[in-house]
Amino acid sequence: MNKLLYLLLACPFLLPAQGMWIPLEIDKAQEKDMRNLGFKLHADDLYHPTKPSIKDAICQFDGRCTGEMISPAGLLLTNHHCGFGAIQRLSTLEHNYVDDGYWAKNRMEELPAPGVTAMFVSQIQDVTAFVLLGVSEGLSERDRQSTIDKNIEELKRNSKKETWEEFLIRPFYNGNKYYLFWTVTYKDVRLVGTPPSSIGKFGSDTDNWVWPRHTGDFSIFRVYADKNNHPADYSPENVPFSPKHYLPISLKGVEEGDFTTVYGFPGRTDEYLSAEGLRQTAEVLDPARVNVRDQALKIMDGFMRQDPDVKIAYIARYAGIANYWKKWQGEMQGLKSKNAVDVKKAYEAAFTKRIESNPEWKAKYGNLLPRLDETYRALEPYALAREYYFETMVRNNQLFGSISGQSRWINSFAQNGQSAFAQKIPSVKTAMDAFFKDYRPRVDQAVNARLLQTFAENVPDEAGGAPVKAAAAQHGGYAGLATYLVENSAFADGMRMNALLARSPGEVYAALRQDPGYTLWFAVDSLFQLNNSIKYNELQNRANLLQREYMAAQLKVFKDKKLFPDANGTLRITYGKVRSYAPRDAVRYDYQTDLDGVMEKYVPDDYEFDVPDKLIELYRKKDYGMYAANGTVPVAFIATNHTTGGNSGSPALDARGNLIGLNFDRVWEGTMSDLYYDADICRNIMVDMRYILFIVDKYAGAGHLLQEMKIIR
Repeated sequence: MNKLLYLLLACPFLLPAQGMWIPLEIDKAQEKDMRNLGFKLHADDLYHPTKPSIKDAICQFDGRCTGEMISPAGLLLTNHHCGFGAIQRLSTLEHNYVDDGYWAKNRMEELPAPGVTAMFVSQIQDVTAFVLLGVSEGLSERDRQSTIDKNIEELKRNSKKETWEEFLIRPFYNGNKYYLFWTVTYKDVRLVGTPPSSIGKFGSDTDNWVWPRHTGDFSIFRVYADKNNHPADYSPENVPFSPKHYLPISLKGVEEGDFTTVYGFPGRTDEYLSAEGLRQTAEVLDPARVNVRDQALKIMDGFMRQDPDVKIAYIARYAGIANYWKKWQGEMQGLKSKNAVDVKKAYEAAFTKRIESNPEWKAKYGNLLPRLDETYRALEPYALAREYYFETMVRNNQLFGSISGQSRWINSFAQNGQSAFAQKIPSVKTAMDAFFKDYRPRVDQAVNARLLQTFAENVPDEAGGAPVKAAAAQHGGYAGLATYLVENSAFADGMRMNALLARSPGEVYAALRQDPGYTLWFAVDSLFQLNNSIKYNELQNRANLLQREYMAAQLKVFKDKKLFPDANGTLRITYGKVRSYAPRDAVRYDYQTDLDGVMEKYVPDDYEFDVPDKLIELYRKKDYGMYAANGTVPVAFIATNHTTGGNSGSPALDARGNLIGLNFDRVWEGTMSDLYYDADICRNIMVDMRYILFIVDKYAGAGHLLQEMKIIR
């Protein structure tokens, strides 16, 4: 009982400061909680539906990150890794902005970034009552969703918006509440400045998810609008966007215990999983994912170390695979070290105790958790097979990943006819040309051999394992099978694929259907879809339904506690304090890093830890200008803000709403925060604004940009 009580008191769901809050829902009670932590403003300063507020400076950048306005003329600050796609597309052999950086000397030199967008939220409204009108407990899931869809369409028709606004309606609390967002999306976004990757990606894969961190992860764009300040497609006639609010930048720096707010668009969390659901993720699914990627990465790394050509071709792929491989390891360790499953059980015990004390709740929710746990246990073997399927046959396997990506097009011949099939051939050729640019058959052959064996050893025969085992036996083992596929499949040979795609549509289809890579993939996928996916989807839908009921029950049973909704890509506020942390015995990390640490990590000509000559010169001369603190330049700091993917590029604000940092990562020991937040070890990582302005001003010589900003010294 004492252990249970301790765990319950430690339960993060009962700590109101930690969470991802809808700006509209920050009430007086929560404002008071924020003030107790040091907040100096009012809730209306963060969000107001009609008057300018901080929310008017925050945008969703490129549909996946966050950005913020830092000048009255539309300057947008975000992460280097958020802007990297645009930076890469704008680069050429003659103008390599990835390696060299880029800084526009004036607005005429700002580079249009086609496809990049900046979406702002004008207003938020709780529309739960209307969306759930007519939804009763007796409805089937299909009828329930149909009713909701009809209500949403009617709501959109009857709600007023400006011609340049759009509606976004999203479910919250597992579909128990709905909110309407008025949004404005600007499509003319231009690159203003970016540091070279040796600053913007300093530390690269080695330092990813790690503290201490020394990365200048930022880039600067500008949003353009028409003459009326409304969204418009790119035009030379467009003018810089004038935001309702932009963020003042403070150079005062941070101290241990300072209040911080992060404002942005977090992607996805799953904080309200049951103990059984959390156990399954931590002890079954994450280990499977890590196991597969560990094998693939070791093989790729061996080739990359031996051959510079392979290193160049695979460096981005390797980083993409390693990103979540490393994250999942930290997640498993954190969940284990913090006894997260036991804490969840303690929380569920408190939930059950309250239910037992209320006859109405007991009748309605008495068997809810047992049913949810039973469903998760039934789901487990299908979920595990699913992870092995996607990790070995799609995500980390180039040959079969490519085949999987083109399978819908191949199948369209029989489903939609030759004409529809033929229309797609040019785009398929473009996609395959891009694929083969960085494809090295001998590398994929080695990876494929190992992953095919892993798939066969972990996926039941009836779910796809049998065809792989049979094919391996036919070719003398998995290595022989992988060799056969690489030597005979058009999906492993660019010249063969191009020659094939030049033939008539009927011949292309017939050849692809007989391709040895496709025939094996089709045999595996057919069994998997029939004997695993159908059952998985049935059980997952049941789990989703029960999870929605469980969430509704928590909102009722713990009505005295404010529960934040899981992240779903919509605008949120999180707040906490600058704080060091101790991840394990005898180890404590300080809250701040600086330029001295960059130079300590410096390795000449190393793609992860090289440093530009000019930065070395500035360091040698101690030419830091107004950005110095304690004889150096602060680079990054950490705090207890609850963030996740999508918060990349989010502004870190001080107690008065001034910009002090740029969020870009989390510490490895706290990556579990997507599932379970613990303030002891969960930290978000931010670039210090003093380092950003130091790079812009002293390194890049782009001090003219600072003239647009409001800088508090």
